[in-house]
Amino acid sequence: MIRKLLAAAALVAAIGHAFAAVDVNTANEDALRGIKGIGPARAKAILDERGAHGPFKDAADLGHRVKGLGGHTIERLQTEGLSVGPASGAATKQAAAQTPARAPAVTVKK
Repeated sequence: MIRKLLAAAALVAAIGHAFAAVDVNTANEDALRGIKGIGPARAKAILDERGAHGPFKDAADLGHRVKGLGGHTIERLQTEGLSVGPASGAATKQAAAQTPARAPAVTVKK
């Protein structure tokens, strides 16, 4: 009886994990690669663009900024569980925390 309950709980957890949305503004490489259709190269391109220019505003912004992600591709990725919501304060803070800090520019007077 306990085995059946544990098996049922594991099944429910696996199904829930499969349908969990992955936010492109907060996801790491492993989470992005968990989306069917996103491999290592595409995940790296998304993370590089997000790190360089901040979080994505919406799906159109994602498609415009990441090469190879057109409207149909983004729609398909969204049906697979990719979420591209508005850049919220929490997403902005997390993306900023993942972006390496730059040293301030120093001006030298002659």
